[in-house]
Amino acid sequence: MKILCIGRNYAEHIAELQNETPTDPVIFAKPDTALLQRNQPFFMPDFSQDIHHEIELVLRVCKNGKNIEEKFAPSYFDAIGLGIDFTARDLQSQLKSKGLPWELAKGFDGSAPISQEFKPVHGFADLNNIDFRLAVNGEVRQQGNSGLMLHNFNKIISYISRFITLKMGDLIFTGTPSGVGPVTVGDQLTGFIGEEKLLDLAVK
Repeated sequence: MKILCIGRNYAEHIAELQNETPTDPVIFAKPDTALLQRNQPFFMPDFSQDIHHEIELVLRVCKNGKNIEEKFAPSYFDAIGLGIDFTARDLQSQLKSKGLPWELAKGFDGSAPISQEFKPVHGFADLNNIDFRLAVNGEVRQQGNSGLMLHNFNKIISYISRFITLKMGDLIFTGTPSGVGPVTVGDQLTGFIGEEKLLDLAVK
């Protein structure tokens, strides 16, 4: 099982971090040890003082594929859930300033919580109009809609598969909207698709 992630896929998030807008999807990966399931708590690591939340829609890959054309991409994922791409922003900034890879800031243990439930694709009326949000201690911090992605689900599937073979069970984090920010010990993070709460975890 692989965890593949898309960076810089929402224009407002690109602007808030003052990044350049990419022509193609930006791909990075997290190891399987980053996965956090069943609403288990997230424990703050000792190597960062600035952990940020990034809520994302997550695709579940349902069959193996390589060099997938966009028109066939819908048959390669069967469910959509929520995930948080926890990012050690201070560590990321340090590494980027030196021109070094920043996987350590994204792939540390527990940095990829996913929702307890994934919703079947056929249950969505329009995959290009999925509302989702993250609340911290009951206050909404991030709101997004899949229609605002620079690269939609089909483009993401097709693009990744040019370089990396997708396999059943892989998870694809599809990018975060604006509103990312720090978390602290004692925070409660809740994630929603539409009005349905799918993610609920404590920061310890």
